[in-house]
Amino acid sequence: MTWTVRDKTVLVTGATSGIGLETSVELARHGARVVLVGRDPERTQAAVETVRARSGVEPVHLLCDFSRQASIRALAKAYADRFDRLDVLVNNAGAVNLRRRLTEDGIETTFAVNHLGYFLLTNLLLDLIVASTPARVVVVASISHRSGTLDFDDLGFARGYSAMKAYGRSKLANVLFATELARRLAGTGVTVNSVHPGAVDTNIWSAAPALLRPVIRLFMRREFISIEEGAGTVVQLAESPDLEGVTGCYFEKRTAVPPAPLAQDPVVAARLWDVSAELVGLG
Repeated sequence: MTWTVRDKTVLVTGATSGIGLETSVELARHGARVVLVGRDPERTQAAVETVRARSGVEPVHLLCDFSRQASIRALAKAYADRFDRLDVLVNNAGAVNLRRRLTEDGIETTFAVNHLGYFLLTNLLLDLIVASTPARVVVVASISHRSGTLDFDDLGFARGYSAMKAYGRSKLANVLFATELARRLAGTGVTVNSVHPGAVDTNIWSAAPALLRPVIRLFMRREFISIEEGAGTVVQLAESPDLEGVTGCYFEKRTAVPPAPLAQDPVVAARLWDVSAELVGLG
């Protein structure tokens, strides 16, 4: 049977604005049972109303603060208590932080939200995903991973922090995580791919340094695409029948391309997996 998202259950994190909200609208229009995840109750309810108004479908919503591992665990439990399958997981929640801050779990916030949030939620729901095969995991990364570095002795930039360096590291971790998860799930019927949705002028950049924001807009203006175009790259990975069986790939401009050399290193990917598991208490 050809893959379709119609009647599939899809969980989208970071769904209250930008690419996450637009992705939710499009997948609902195409017949998916969409579950929106947001942090703020009012913004999440507004997203529900937007999806309903634009798609004619009433989505379910759940709340989660991805900077708190306890909240991620509560989200996974709430989802598993309510649904018996998960056909598509879209890991999209993300943040840029001007100043270095630690979460209540003692982890630098950008790395905690952008990487460990994906890692923990996906692993907590993994049995349900595998039981729903064929299933898909979509990891929203960024071309910024190409400038990312990894220092396992200082993952949280206790030394030399900057917003963009922390963001690049978290996005590099996204690509490594997707590749390693795809390797671990080979043969299960679950595909895992990461994607750069394009340079989308969303409010994630509002936390970039004040001096940098005009520069971003000036020099990236010609590269910026609409939120609809950016979401289209994510929707493609979630629903395209042409991608049945395609796994372990990184996409830019709707095409699988080689990621940064560091993102292709299986030893680094395996080590990051083990360190991440320790940081979130998965053993």
